[in-house]
Amino acid sequence: MIIVTGAAGFIGSCLVGRLLENGIGKIIAVDDFSKTYKSGNLLSKNISGFVERAVFFDWLENNFKDVEFIFHIGARTDTAEFNMEVFEELNISYSQKVWQACTEFNIPLIYASSAATYGMGEFGFYDNHDFVEKFKPLNPYGISKNEFDKWALNQAETPPFWAGMKFFNVYGPNEYHKNRMASVIFHAFKQIKETGQVKLFKSHHPDFKDGEQLRDFIYVKDVVSVLLFMKERRPDSGLYNLGTGKARTFIDLAMATFEAAGIKPKINFVDTPEDIRDKYQYFTEAKMVKLLETGYNQGFYSLEEGVNDYIVNYLMPNSWL
Repeated sequence: MIIVTGAAGFIGSCLVGRLLENGIGKIIAVDDFSKTYKSGNLLSKNISGFVERAVFFDWLENNFKDVEFIFHIGARTDTAEFNMEVFEELNISYSQKVWQACTEFNIPLIYASSAATYGMGEFGFYDNHDFVEKFKPLNPYGISKNEFDKWALNQAETPPFWAGMKFFNVYGPNEYHKNRMASVIFHAFKQIKETGQVKLFKSHHPDFKDGEQLRDFIYVKDVVSVLLFMKERRPDSGLYNLGTGKARTFIDLAMATFEAAGIKPKINFVDTPEDIRDKYQYFTEAKMVKLLETGYNQGFYSLEEGVNDYIVNYLMPNSWL
């Protein structure tokens, strides 16, 4: 059996779908299934079992002998949530229990870390373990992810293989339930449908023009491909960046969205809210050398390719969006 935590969420459900496409017969989905707003992500998927997040460790105690691998994707990901206790419980304590169970039962583990650990990028975007203690995340979400990374690196007892994947700006199908935490592509498409234009933040930094803030946007299909590669290849355990390695501007993103939607571009620049200006990142770009050195050679969707696939094949057919 393959276990996926956060299975009803964005990345987790896409991973479940690909595992099933690849002929993995027994998938155990772990999540808080009371959150019915994301239940549609698992519709029509032939999942072998559903386990509530709260009772997962009891279930694992009785079934660990049949578990081949755990993908721990579940987490609280709201960057606008400032109650650290929420992140302590879900992103740190719960993840520690997953780690300890994998160690005890000798189960390989891949877990979701985040590029939010890098903060403003003062120390670069290197997945070298030597930098982890220096990072200064900008919000409780990023802090929680970095605290768990630090904790994992300090453990003498580990799963037989483990990898913490630092997701950069992921976008793609099955993020529809995330509301304000959904990708900029998702929100841009909705704005275009509703108003014919896209709103982007003005720059409040002298080195960047309006809309030329840069992010490493990665399509969720690439994320899943890398996760499956890591499961099969099992290189050296540790932290790995998961972006494209190529930063793109928000104007690039908006233009790709207009192009895919077949609508003439119209961009309106608005002030970045004052309460987030001092925490706003103007540049992120994953250093991908470490992953590529493992032998990963499948390449990545360009921003234009990913946005077009997402909009044409997923967003446009869903008229309810």
